[in-house]
Amino acid sequence: MKSSASRDVKKNTLKNFIKENQGLLYVMPWIIGFTLFGLFPLGMSVYLGFTEWPIIGDPKFIGMQNFINIFNDPTFYVVVKDTLSYAVFSIVLGMTASFFIAMLLNTEIKGLSIYRTIFYLPAVVSGVAVAMMWRWILDPKFGLLNQLLANFGITGPNWLGNTKWILPSYIMIAIWGAGGGMLTYLVGLKDIPQELYESATIDGAGWWPRLVSITLPMMTPILFYNMIMNIIGSLRQFNTNYILGGKQFYMLYVYNNAFKFSKMGYASALAWVLVLFILFLTLIVFKSFGAWVYYEYENKEKAKKVKKR
Repeated sequence: MKSSASRDVKKNTLKNFIKENQGLLYVMPWIIGFTLFGLFPLGMSVYLGFTEWPIIGDPKFIGMQNFINIFNDPTFYVVVKDTLSYAVFSIVLGMTASFFIAMLLNTEIKGLSIYRTIFYLPAVVSGVAVAMMWRWILDPKFGLLNQLLANFGITGPNWLGNTKWILPSYIMIAIWGAGGGMLTYLVGLKDIPQELYESATIDGAGWWPRLVSITLPMMTPILFYNMIMNIIGSLRQFNTNYILGGKQFYMLYVYNNAFKFSKMGYASALAWVLVLFILFLTLIVFKSFGAWVYYEYENKEKAKKVKKR
């Protein structure tokens, strides 16, 4: 009797626990996965950043020496310069291209869905496939781009072999993929009240005044979001750089130190320097948030408060 009663108590306790923690049980697979494949590697990379570890053997704790070596490494500054140059041009030109593509696709024209699909296609194609395609396009002898230039009597350069043309080649690839950010801009453009444009047109405002006074202010939340994502994405450029080569951007530099030169501790320190730098840039952008990002609902709330007074 006692054993059966204790079993019932245990069953009821288990049932109550499951009832009370159903939400936790549903997300438990994600928690386990994040711990094993996210949190644990993150913690290991922090630890390895303070060690010397040639992958084979045990890590040897060396304190801050890896970080000191980073800032004494001349290659580090060359890599940072090339990465920042790429990031600045790709962010500015990529965001501008995405914005104007979205504006073009926000008009009522025939075959609009087809155009949207074509422009968005680079965002869904594998990064490796895109890099291989551009490797063929930029080939100095048999590449599509140089073949097209030859039709106009122009001898195309060695895009990835000439130091003057490597960065423009990567920027060209970044602009080609600008359709990926188009969707968020398109959603933002659809949310702008048409009454604002109608009122501006009645007042005699042309295309440019409407763009500057209505479209851009209303799109600033989307611009803010895309700027953050583009900063992170451009500084973490790897797939295309790994396959095409030419220049060594930061992530490829980390990879080479880890798996080519077997300096896993140094590579971990490099990775955390990048994390801190991205965090620093992101905080700067967030600090500037109030100066240029416009939210319509915030202005409505302010207007209500003024009326109440």
